[in-house]
Amino acid sequence: MSTQPITGTNGTLSTSGTSITSASTAGLGQNQFLMLMMDQLKAQDPTQPSDPSQYLSELANFTNLEQSQQIAGSTAASASQTQATSALTLLGHTVTYRDAAGASHSGAVSKVDFTSSGPTLTIGTDSGISLSNVTEAT
Repeated sequence: MSTQPITGTNGTLSTSGTSITSASTAGLGQNQFLMLMMDQLKAQDPTQPSDPSQYLSELANFTNLEQSQQIAGSTAASASQTQATSALTLLGHTVTYRDAAGASHSGAVSKVDFTSSGPTLTIGTDSGISLSNVTEAT
């Protein structure tokens, strides 16, 4: 089998006529992958064609990876929504929580703030309390 290999240096992938530059190869999208694969097919020696099942296998692996990334994103979004719902259901309820020093406190949840790291609670005069610090709710 005589095909042009995909080469990469410093975030650049290229075959015979296609060059794709990115910050990392993790940014390689489906269109770029297909362009590189087509260039490999065009550059192969017609007297020694490559095995088409190899290309199908590569495409199947790429598709599986893409689907796994979509599932991971969906799962993360679902977990975030679950946390938000859990925090909102605590509004007005009395909870017991541990502070940074490990001391136990109780109070009513008066406010929920949504931050980039997830929802935080205001209990009494203490704010910024993570859901993971809540040990009991009544």
